Amino acid sequence: MKRMILLALAAFCMAACSVPDLEKAIVSISSGKIQGTVEGGIYSFKGVPYATAERFQPSEPLRKWDGVRECKEYGPWAKQAGRNNSVEGEGDFLANIWTAGLKDKGKRPVMVWIHGGGFSSGASNADPADGTALAQKGVVLVSINHRLDIMGFLDLSSFGGKWENSVNVGMLDIVTALKWIKKNAKAFGGDPENITVFGQSGGGGKVGTLLCMPEADGLFQKAIIQSGAKINITTKEISERLGQAVVGELGLTAETLDGIQNIDYETLSTAGRKCQAEILGARVPGTVKMWGFVPTPDGKTLLQQPFTPGFSAQAKKIPIMMGTTFNELERTLYRDGALDEEKGRDILASRYGDMADAFEDAFHKAFPDGSVADMLGIDSNMRTLSIASADAKSAENEAPVYMYFLTWKSENDRRGQGCYHGLDISLCFNNPEDEHQVIMPDDPKAAALAEKMSDLWVSFARTGTPSAGGVPEWPAYDAEKGATMVLDNECTVKYNFDRELQEIGNPLRFLEIVSGSWNKYPPKVSGYEPYYRIVLYGLRTDGLRYFPSVTEQYRKWQSRKMKSSEHGNISTSATHTENRKRQ
Repeated sequence: MKRMILLALAAFCMAACSVPDLEKAIVSISSGKIQGTVEGGIYSFKGVPYATAERFQPSEPLRKWDGVRECKEYGPWAKQAGRNNSVEGEGDFLANIWTAGLKDKGKRPVMVWIHGGGFSSGASNADPADGTALAQKGVVLVSINHRLDIMGFLDLSSFGGKWENSVNVGMLDIVTALKWIKKNAKAFGGDPENITVFGQSGGGGKVGTLLCMPEADGLFQKAIIQSGAKINITTKEISERLGQAVVGELGLTAETLDGIQNIDYETLSTAGRKCQAEILGARVPGTVKMWGFVPTPDGKTLLQQPFTPGFSAQAKKIPIMMGTTFNELERTLYRDGALDEEKGRDILASRYGDMADAFEDAFHKAFPDGSVADMLGIDSNMRTLSIASADAKSAENEAPVYMYFLTWKSENDRRGQGCYHGLDISLCFNNPEDEHQVIMPDDPKAAALAEKMSDLWVSFARTGTPSAGGVPEWPAYDAEKGATMVLDNECTVKYNFDRELQEIGNPLRFLEIVSGSWNKYPPKVSGYEPYYRIVLYGLRTDGLRYFPSVTEQYRKWQSRKMKSSEHGNISTSATHTENRKRQ
């Protein structure tokens, strides 16, 4: 009997993939044979090409190659400012894969990681996003590169002809990659009908954008958005104007536009940055809005901008997990030691004026054990927009939304970064020794949380419902209850615990940008200011119902501004401190 079992296993292996090939980590995919590495029972393939394309044209499948292509090392990054861009196009269409089996009919869920860096920078070649630990938990992990910045989002469509589909080729690369992944999932032991896309920061924004792209419909079944809710304010009119300016800056015309294929990347990039600054204003990374060489709704490849407040109709059937970190991109004061309460209130008053008392009260209701540094360093925009998007998505009642809020801080945080933007990458990949050296080696608390978070991410990818040992049951989100999984040393579910804080605080921070730093981030498009003002305090007009106090606060801000201009500026810090002394 034992002999019969062994013979059957041997026959199965021969039919799926020969033993020598398995030992050498060789597998056949749609474009030919590739060879990776195998270590600790995990196969990895790096720098695998998934597509090709001419400049500013949608990507296409590769032709099949002969022989075995070695894919053992990460390839170059996609072209971007500040990198070595000497190799034309080689880093634009690369994938990395980790799996515990090859052609074994494993039907493992497939998780596709989309890197951050906005739409202008970054790569999948980063240690925190190494997929080994997740593959050990039974998924196929794929990470991808794609065209970025001017190479991915230069809108030449106004010139017609072959340039008609140029506007969103960077996002269309991701669609091409998803088609490639779906086609080849079985070769890596994955299930082509159970694909989850996930990404952090700009990667989360790309996931949101995919939820609004008709060509991506059906290519994935679940989505995870990590600190990715930002408002992209670029319109088709703006992107066409920017594209025309770049063509002019390069000395080209409609008749000579084919010459753009031969212009070196640095010249293209320099012209793009100059035109963007002149037409729209230069964007500072981390600001609450995005514009420039980014995805643009064209009614065809992209139906709308995501997070406004929700997504297009095709997203209704997609379960979504989304969330943010406590500090995100805020400047923190943890390195200053225990802050004096009076000093903290003065800083608070300089930000929120006569709403500072209300903000402080709302903060302590949400975080009873929060410090002064916590209060001054809490995220001021991504949580607000994530709540608004979750409200809109959950109201559709067709697929669940799961909201999380990461509050964990390392006890060995020598840099004082707190629960910063990107901390979740190391934890959800179960790679807790992070690149910022905030998490120290062999930190048992970091390791415990990373185990829980990676289990949550994997279970969501597998079933659509996040669960893990040592974590309470995670209820789906709706606007009325606001169920949120707070991820920390002890994970807990809280209900609308900080909605009042978001309504009071974050919209006013956005208004502060309008009133205090308008010239620092100037949209220079005529007639754009009213729309921009609405976007800054969190939502488009049709989304204001999710934060009912915003409109009233905006009117109060306008009234204060008028009185200030009539009677001169007053010291709000002194007023706030005096109010607190009376209490």
